[in-house]
Amino acid sequence: MFRKIYLSPVGIFISLVLNCLSFIQKPFMVYGFFNRKSGNFYKRTRLGSTVKLVDKKNIDIKDHVWIGHYSLLDGIGGITIEKGVNIASHTCIYTHSSQNSVRLLGDKFIDVPAHKRPGYIIEPVYIGEYTFIGTGCIILPGTRLGKGCVVGAGSVVKGEYPDYSIVVGNPAKIVGDTRVADEKYFQNGGDTNTYYDRTLIKDSKFNSGLTSHQ
Repeated sequence: MFRKIYLSPVGIFISLVLNCLSFIQKPFMVYGFFNRKSGNFYKRTRLGSTVKLVDKKNIDIKDHVWIGHYSLLDGIGGITIEKGVNIASHTCIYTHSSQNSVRLLGDKFIDVPAHKRPGYIIEPVYIGEYTFIGTGCIILPGTRLGKGCVVGAGSVVKGEYPDYSIVVGNPAKIVGDTRVADEKYFQNGGDTNTYYDRTLIKDSKFNSGLTSHQ
C-alpha cells in the first residue's frame, strides 16, 4: 500500500514535503552565545544547532569558542570553556556520574536526592584557552585540560593535563607537546603575529631559530 502511494503523484508531493522539512532541519551553526553564568554575550562563539547543553546556567563558555554538532555538555557539576577552544562533533563532556550510586542504592536509587546518594560523583571540568578536542571524545568528571592542548579523536579523558599537552587514547595519555609542533611551523616560515600565546613568542627557548615576521 505504502509503496503504491510513494510511486503515485501523491507520493511525489509527500517526497517534496519531506525533503523541504529535511532541509529546514539540517544542522547549522548558531553564531553568538549568551553566557548565563557571566551575563555576557559572545558574538564570535559558535555552537552547532544540535549541541545539547544540560544545566546551562553552570556552563561558562567564553568568546571565540566553536562546538560541533551533536555534542553534549553536562553542566550539572560546572563546565568552564576558555577563549578559543574548539570542540569537534559528537563529543560529550560529563561532570557527574552515578556509576557507584546505582549499585549502592539498588531499587532505592530513584528515591534518594542526587546530592545524598552514596558514591555519587560530581566534579567540574575545565578546558584551557585554544585547546582543540577531536571528534567523538568523552571528557569525564573532574578533568582539567590546560591551554593549547590537542585531544585526539575518540579519546576518553580523565584527570589533569598540563598546558600544551597532546593527549590521545583510552584512557587518554600525553604523547606530545603542541609547542614542538608549532615551533616546526614557525621554523618553516610561519607567521608568529597571530599566535595565541604571546608569552611563548617572547620566550627565548621557544623563539630560538624561528623565522618571525614581526
